[in-house]
Amino acid sequence: MTQAAHVDTSVAPTDEPRESSRAPISRTMIGLGFLLVVLSYMVNAMDRQVFPPLLPNIRADYGFSLEQGGLLATNFTLGMALAGLPAGYLLDRFRRKTVLLVSIVIYSLGTMATPLATGFADMTLYRVVSGFGEGMQSAAIFAAIGAFFAHRRGLAFGVIGMGYSIGVFIAPLIGVRLMSMHGTWHSPFYLFGAAGLLIATASLFLVKTGLTEHSAEKVVSTRTYEYMPASAYNRNTIALAVHSVVSGVAIYGFLGLYPTYLITSLHYTSEQAALAMSLLGFGGMSAVLGGWLGDRVNQRNLLIGSMVAVAAISVCIYETRAGVGEQCVFAFLMGAFGLGFIYPNTNSAMQRSVRPGQIGRASGLFVTSYYGTAAFSGLLFAALVDSFGWSRAGLLQVTVLPLVGAVALAFVRPSRFNNAVR
Repeated sequence: MTQAAHVDTSVAPTDEPRESSRAPISRTMIGLGFLLVVLSYMVNAMDRQVFPPLLPNIRADYGFSLEQGGLLATNFTLGMALAGLPAGYLLDRFRRKTVLLVSIVIYSLGTMATPLATGFADMTLYRVVSGFGEGMQSAAIFAAIGAFFAHRRGLAFGVIGMGYSIGVFIAPLIGVRLMSMHGTWHSPFYLFGAAGLLIATASLFLVKTGLTEHSAEKVVSTRTYEYMPASAYNRNTIALAVHSVVSGVAIYGFLGLYPTYLITSLHYTSEQAALAMSLLGFGGMSAVLGGWLGDRVNQRNLLIGSMVAVAAISVCIYETRAGVGEQCVFAFLMGAFGLGFIYPNTNSAMQRSVRPGQIGRASGLFVTSYYGTAAFSGLLFAALVDSFGWSRAGLLQVTVLPLVGAVALAFVRPSRFNNAVR
């Protein structure tokens, strides 16, 4: 990815004057800015994933039903979905750095407000507000980094995905430990929210606009894209959006209630459930490998294989009633394919399905399609559990749905990607 340091970084978004006099950004500032972007996404993940392992205690405090708990565990994605398309529109017209900083502040404040909730209604509001900021941040990060590292987009997204997975890995361990130390589930939310505000402050000074405002057209100006559809909403992006909807419902339904399943059905302790959840995040660190492969092999086939793998792992998780060791292995594999392979490659494939000037809209479409219905995935999963039990609910939502997503991917044409060899 260091080859990006050789390209002109003085390009501003399309609604701003071109600042040809802007000094090129140094390799050091590229690395430092990219590190802060990754750290901000790691905190994003920590804010999201600290909730599920604490859910049994939150339900006990408020008297929430399983359906209410399942909805709270995933309804932040409704805010992400609401932010997706508007953020994509703004990112193609205004500074991505501004959108990025504002979004971090929004989700950090939403996270810190969660323990202040008096009931289901205002906790839902705080979770949705937090998700709105996280959705804006996701769109801003992937639009900015996708443009700057246009030739290594999959690998760059994989590194960002690894940062997210580190957040998923450490959030349950820190959250449960802090809850045990302080006797309350409130403290992790205050800690992670404060961390987000700290990173936003550092990013204000250390993330340079040469990194965030780069133009993808400038990077690939020697190519022509007449073979691609003129609209950002074409056959490839629509098929990928269908796949995103399906994978979001399956994966987030699983993430939201996995610790509850381990504790209530398999009778794990909170610490054992947190360990399994952390191993899921550890598996997601394979995003670097997944993104690297996405730059080198047929991305559609890689995604299809990953969806089939998720379906197979789901059968192992919900049908075998495995012990702690085996369940941790299954969680690791679910993280590897669900977070490490599917997420970064779906995102980068969406951007490759549009002309370079439309990557902001592609990023917004991905956020909306992936997280929109995922907001209700926990509620759906809980309703299925109440009706059919954990085993059949897992089969329906985390096994069958990924296979449906694999079918949708069959309609994707990689020959129409903007990186296709002509």
